Amino acid sequence: MKALLRSLAQMRAFAEALAGHLAPGDLLILSGNLGAGKTTFTQALGSHLGVQGRITSPTFIIAREHPSAGAGPTLVHVDAYRLSDAAELEDLDLDSELAESITVVEWGAGLAETLSTDYLSIAISRTGEPTAESDADEPGTGEPGAGEPADWDESDDDADEPADEARLVELTAHGETWTDRLPRVIGSIRAAGLDCEEDSA
Repeated sequence: MKALLRSLAQMRAFAEALAGHLAPGDLLILSGNLGAGKTTFTQALGSHLGVQGRITSPTFIIAREHPSAGAGPTLVHVDAYRLSDAAELEDLDLDSELAESITVVEWGAGLAETLSTDYLSIAISRTGEPTAESDADEPGTGEPGAGEPADWDESDDDADEPADEARLVELTAHGETWTDRLPRVIGSIRAAGLDCEEDSA
């Protein structure tokens, strides 16, 4: 499934649509170049899941836990950028928390698949297409809250990356759980008024 997101407001709407289908034990593996918006997506996801603490790129800490402010699951946010192989990822002992948490692994492609046979791959890329309108003109996009994204950028190091390009997000289901769930996720994304299409059979 592919979705074209033309603003931060649409990224938040996309994250909200997906958040409604997440449950403890879910693994999301994010990929995309620097500045593509992986951390921005995770910030929006955390905001809709109602977790505590501001979500930032965990590059130097590798992994951070964000407990729910309510009765929901903890969000475990992992950055595998500096990990050389799956063995280093296994040393983080994420398996012990996987069943009770929602785990998001940035730069996890080729590494994090060993954590579970059921996972959702999320690839985010810049399209080069200008955003349809300024985020400032859209309702509900004022100052970001504790878990909300401030811009498209991955970190201060990427501040020179273009912040006004649309993003293409591709979801790929792996395993029986996500294969069964993905059609409902697509339905929620479309119900949010976002431009998405299913992959050809």
